[in-house]
Amino acid sequence: MNRQPDLFLSDEQPELDQPARAYHADPDEVRADLHRMLAEARAAKTLPWPAKTASLYQTIFPQMSRWLPDDEAAQLCFEFETELKRLKAA
Repeated sequence: MNRQPDLFLSDEQPELDQPARAYHADPDEVRADLHRMLAEARAAKTLPWPAKTASLYQTIFPQMSRWLPDDEAAQLCFEFETELKRLKAA
């Protein structure tokens, strides 16, 4: 006797019937995280993270900033990139 259910008999697909959940970040939490990363970079004389972490931060910093107003996001990204350039040159 085969106990495996027949995948082609069921019309129900509950996972597909559920609406997708939208994620809405809290701008204050995002801002705090970005300022923490920026402060850590500013306080360092050399790159304070392993290369993989620095690469990750360089990728996610601008992505996270999208939850903030455009002008604030642009300024924070500029400051973070400036610090990364300084640290990589050190």
